[in-house]
Amino acid sequence: MTGYRTILFERKDAIARITLNRPDKLNSFTREMLTELHAAIAEVAADPSLRLLILAGSGRAFGAGQDLREAGAINGPAAVREQLAQFYDPVMRNLAGLEIPTIAAVNGIAAGASCGLALSCDLIVAARSATFLMAFARIGLVPDGGATYWLPRRIGLTRALGMTLLAEPITAEQAERWGLIWECVDDEALGPRIEALAQQLANGPTRAYALAKRAFQGSAAHSFEQQLALEAELQALAAGTADSREGIAAFLEKRGPKFHGH
Repeated sequence: MTGYRTILFERKDAIARITLNRPDKLNSFTREMLTELHAAIAEVAADPSLRLLILAGSGRAFGAGQDLREAGAINGPAAVREQLAQFYDPVMRNLAGLEIPTIAAVNGIAAGASCGLALSCDLIVAARSATFLMAFARIGLVPDGGATYWLPRRIGLTRALGMTLLAEPITAEQAERWGLIWECVDDEALGPRIEALAQQLANGPTRAYALAKRAFQGSAAHSFEQQLALEAELQALAAGTADSREGIAAFLEKRGPKFHGH
């Protein structure tokens, strides 16, 4: 898909960047934006040359959740079910399922479903002025966008419920202490830190990253014995990659590895 209107989609070397681009509306979601976001993620998934995705927001916010001014977005049970099934769920599912590392660069508020979008990424790095808000209770709704899956896994049930029931913003520093995000950095350091992490991961063993993501995502549904079996299966796949052979050779030769992502 070309000609995006509500997002920016860029490729540079092996790194893709998707930027939510409705800054005047704090990057709040509309059906058009979600459709474009889904298409851009599909482009990333289909391009074997890409080895990392950065997800960011333009202006002074990462995202303010659903644009409540969009006609019909929240207009009774049937409309809500359709909105989630047709627009939100495919985005969150495909983002979480990408076989390359994903980083959310949170530069301001991440509220509601926008917080869920960030949580669907592997790493979240936030500016010190950023905040995270489960705002749903303020309008009599429950968290969606995958938030009820990711929140308790990242910060535990007690804190997940506290964020949801109290609907109070959590600072980036608090989010880092809780383990909600990977790192909180000074505002001016956000861009350079994201670029450094992106380069590090894009030059890493991409296939091993994908298999590690699969292992962690499956662990919650498995017994210990089942998880050991999954580890053995995935480790066998990793051991057959060119990157594994290169990594072992580099270790034995006492040099830095040069991974190629396969």
